[in-house]
Amino acid sequence: MNPAMKQKSMKLLGLILTFLLINSTVFSQVIGLVDVKHAEQVITVGGPTADVTGFTSEAIMIAMDALRTRGGGVVKLKPGTFEIIGPVRLSSNTSLIGSGKSTILKKCDGFKTSFIIDADWGMLKAVVKDASGFKKGMGIQLYDEGHNQGWDVTTAVITDIQDNVIYFDNRTVNDYLASLNGTITNGCSIMEAVDVENVKIADLVIEGNKSTNDYINGCRGGGVYIHKSKNCRVENVRINEFNGDTFSWQITENITIRGCEASNGGGLGFHPGTGSDHSIVENCISHHNKGDGLFLCWRVQNGIFRNNTSYANGDNGISIGHKDTDNVFENNRVYENAHHGVLFRNENEQNSGHRNTFTNNTIENNGTERESAGFYIGGETHDITITNNTIRSTGKGKQTTAVWVGKQSTKVTVRDNQISGSKELVQEK
Repeated sequence: MNPAMKQKSMKLLGLILTFLLINSTVFSQVIGLVDVKHAEQVITVGGPTADVTGFTSEAIMIAMDALRTRGGGVVKLKPGTFEIIGPVRLSSNTSLIGSGKSTILKKCDGFKTSFIIDADWGMLKAVVKDASGFKKGMGIQLYDEGHNQGWDVTTAVITDIQDNVIYFDNRTVNDYLASLNGTITNGCSIMEAVDVENVKIADLVIEGNKSTNDYINGCRGGGVYIHKSKNCRVENVRINEFNGDTFSWQITENITIRGCEASNGGGLGFHPGTGSDHSIVENCISHHNKGDGLFLCWRVQNGIFRNNTSYANGDNGISIGHKDTDNVFENNRVYENAHHGVLFRNENEQNSGHRNTFTNNTIENNGTERESAGFYIGGETHDITITNNTIRSTGKGKQTTAVWVGKQSTKVTVRDNQISGSKELVQEK
């Protein structure tokens, strides 16, 4: 570059830097002078020194509703035990922050009764045999013997009760028949983030009171339940004995679950599903749940699952299936689960869980209830990478095969793993 061109370039660079500096100054002035800058709204709940004194879900919702009208903020829960009768519903741009292990949200005792008149599709009320155990603000679910699974269940919150007629805020999604044992129970989520974004839940404990409460399935509820939402975080939340899926998020984008624990639940430990993209689950523990420790449901894609522990669950440590593709699993420990360490469910080629990668995981001593594999790859699954993992059996379970590959699965790469105490690889013929 000749001296004239160099001088011209330096002059241009100086103009660009001046422009950026001026505009940066203007931007800071806009924040302070044009747009009103509000301090973060914080409302405390629990105890005589709090803004809202009660230790109930109703008290928490008073604070949440106040923030909703202000565009967001933080609800800070004081130490203490809060009785939960209905889901704590978060709105966009809000955070619910506890005081650590000393903040406990405990589900109230369960109650259920039957319909005496059919609850048809689209209704906002149910006529029941006994309404004595219900109250306004209580979370409920409605179902019958023909519609009691998945998305067929209706969930809502009671808005009024008159004699034996219960009114609620979500329309029924099916025709529920009294002749098919139509039922209404107060089984519900503890926390819900539905149709929202930019939500945080952190630093608290949930006791689900499983022994008295009706089961609620993970499509419609969970200890923490996130639905049709994005950019949400759940951090340092411990949930014990919830009668359903402990953490469930469905139809979501960019959900992060970090430092959480799912224990002794009546369903799955962690349940991402129904088209949840770019989930991150890290430093979490799932143990002694009735189902899988981590269950990827339908269309869970582009996720990262790292530094987690899944043990002593009633089925598989990790389960992967319907269109669950392009996920990364690293540095997890999966051990002493009842069935397989990692299961790829039986799906056809179009719908299998392709292109998943497992690196630096420890898979050991699974199959505590029946003969199992460290990795069981079923269906027409392809492009699975299993490298640099420790897969071992020391006799505590019946994990007789490190990696079992079904006859219709292809392009399964197994290399540089440390395998001991079982067959290294079985390819079904």
